Amino acid sequence: MSWIFWIVCLFIVLILCILIMRIIVTVDLLHIGDNDHFKIKLRTLFGIIRYTINIPIVKVDENGPNIVYKKETEPGEETEKDEKKKVNKITPDDILTNLKNIKEIAEHVVGLHKIIQKFLKKVKIESFNWHSQIGIGDAAHTAFIVGLAWALKGNVVGLIGNYMHLRTKPEIAITPAFNIVCSKTKLTCIFHFRIGNAMFAGIRLLKYWKAGLPKIRSTVNEPSVNSDHM
Repeated sequence: MSWIFWIVCLFIVLILCILIMRIIVTVDLLHIGDNDHFKIKLRTLFGIIRYTINIPIVKVDENGPNIVYKKETEPGEETEKDEKKKVNKITPDDILTNLKNIKEIAEHVVGLHKIIQKFLKKVKIESFNWHSQIGIGDAAHTAFIVGLAWALKGNVVGLIGNYMHLRTKPEIAITPAFNIVCSKTKLTCIFHFRIGNAMFAGIRLLKYWKAGLPKIRSTVNEPSVNSDHM
């Protein structure tokens, strides 16, 4: 029976090693005019296991067709019955039901946010570099856009710092191009987390969703139709 004991011990040690093993993620985003690429690299087990995800960036053709949905009613198409069907009542019960729905959704989102926030606190950012070059051909307008870009980057870095653990000072730069039109940005971020933390967060999320989705109560009332003919 000693060999069973050693197999169980080996299995436990293997599980513990997996739980404390780190996954290193490298995010690489490059935008130069119309040329874009977005790549995510995953590494674990001292770099032995590697996986790369190339994410295509969807572009919108300026000369392409737009999807527009618009419903119009032709003159004379509506009948008196259709006019009556449009009349809906908003009762105090409907208002109370809507408030309860908002409360249900808010409580669910708050609970979900706490689980995700707890996991993100375990994520450690080792490197964060974000360099951009912006120009729209006019010096005054370019200066204005660059100011907005600095504010945007500052807010993004502040948000990341609040939710994750920054182990290095982020390197951020914006180079204005006053006399030409250009749009370039390169973002590289390296962070890591332990497999055990991700597994525990996944289990908490699964248990949270199994507990039930927010119960949305219907407030659709039957349209008020005159009953003089009845």
